[in-house]
Amino acid sequence: MGYNSAEFIVQEAIVEHNTFNRRYFFYGTLLASALPASGAAAKSTLKAMGYKSPNEKLNIASIGAGGKAAGDIRGCGQTENIVALCDVDDTRAQNIYKQFDKATKYKDFRVMLDKEADNIDAVIVTIPDFMHATAAMWAMERGKHVFVQKPLAHTIWECRQLTEAAAKYKVATQMGNQGYSNEGTRQCAEMIWAGEIGNVTEVHAWTNRPVWPQGLADLPAEAPVPDTFDWNLWQGISGPRPYSDKYAPFNWRGFFDYGCGALGDMACHILGAPNMALKLGSPTSVECIRQEGRSKYYYPSKSVIRFNFPARGAMPAVKIFWYDGIQEQPDIPGVAKGEILGDLPRGRGQGPRPGQQPRESQVIGQVFPKSYFSDPPQAAPVQPQAQQPLPSDANARIDAQVSRMISVGSNGSLFVGEKGMITTGTYGENTRLLPVEKMRDYEFPREFLTRSPGHYRDWIRACKGGDPACSNFAVSAPFTEWISLGALALRFEGKLEWDSERMRITNNAEANKLIKPTFRKGWSLT
Repeated sequence: MGYNSAEFIVQEAIVEHNTFNRRYFFYGTLLASALPASGAAAKSTLKAMGYKSPNEKLNIASIGAGGKAAGDIRGCGQTENIVALCDVDDTRAQNIYKQFDKATKYKDFRVMLDKEADNIDAVIVTIPDFMHATAAMWAMERGKHVFVQKPLAHTIWECRQLTEAAAKYKVATQMGNQGYSNEGTRQCAEMIWAGEIGNVTEVHAWTNRPVWPQGLADLPAEAPVPDTFDWNLWQGISGPRPYSDKYAPFNWRGFFDYGCGALGDMACHILGAPNMALKLGSPTSVECIRQEGRSKYYYPSKSVIRFNFPARGAMPAVKIFWYDGIQEQPDIPGVAKGEILGDLPRGRGQGPRPGQQPRESQVIGQVFPKSYFSDPPQAAPVQPQAQQPLPSDANARIDAQVSRMISVGSNGSLFVGEKGMITTGTYGENTRLLPVEKMRDYEFPREFLTRSPGHYRDWIRACKGGDPACSNFAVSAPFTEWISLGALALRFEGKLEWDSERMRITNNAEANKLIKPTFRKGWSLT
């Protein structure tokens, strides 16, 4: 085709899935002028500059293999190599260990990162919240790209540390809040920026979580540690505590020491569209205005939290209200009776747009379906079916129980503007104006934001030299900071005044002590 080996490598760098943009063209031209003509020398220089061909597979390790980690591993394993796996729970990890039987297995991620340093390019971190930052930092220090499940970290200080580390080590990063990759999240932002509902002054967001125990008065009773479980490693940086199966493998989310409660679990999803569309930045204050089941050890069984954000450029100040423990959609003034908020009922949603063939259907597409209006007003009631018995396999049984619990209740968000309202589903899907009749002949604004190829693909592309992932740490860490501030507010009476620049709560010395974690002996962030 008339170009030498160096030019051929540059073509690989600027073309991915038959598409390229101005950034890739500039990057390719810049590299071409800097590279020697020899193919071997050119490839060596490219690798030294951090480039990896889009056609070359990443070697990925995962810290965590059971539960949610299994989905992350399989999502990345569709196109990349899974070469090392680590989990403290052999039983919970067994299905993934069987599926990726050639991957080397470990229990201590520190050992894995040291031994596999020359074999891996990137690391998935899907373990309990309180260990996210430590595991991610250890990986980034070794020059590894990282995908970290939401919430990005357990504390505000850890979020700041991860932001700085990502910039320092120049690695590709992504938080696992799939909604940031959703078509509907981008539609929501474009609708608001187009002035469809005027200035937004309030957002209401809600979830059916927690579906695990919260608000209990006492800690669970001690139990024998299973032979297949390393309880000491699981506790990581936290202070030692007797083992209980009420902590692991799932219920840890409800404990102050280990998780971030319902807010940490779901706000990074549900509040993703508001964070993007309203360019929220940092709040000036946060307050828990109502809660049920206050406890010394657990997050409450139900809560309502208010965040106050200042004006941002031309956008006015806005109040964000968060509700958890919701079994029915919240009653919000101005919403007409009968309007469906948040997630659409099953069967009334729609998959990707015609012509789309995404790798990850859960985060791409989900435009508001025109077929919504062709459904009969009074559809025949669905006949109840006998509940299927739980599987005998321990892993499958846990997953089935969780699936049953999270299918009950409501999730979503509502934007209240001067000229109208917009509602979105859990991950930003099925974004629509209210009343919903406005959507019958509605045309969304012209696309302004770049569309995502899928949440995992977004990160994988960034690892290979492409654009930063949509929820990279420069985006997701400030977002998680204010979510973490909300989780902190659940532990104190009254409003917490927040000075983001100084990373300080200005009116509560006790709350300030919890901005940074305490590391037990033998553990450190770096």
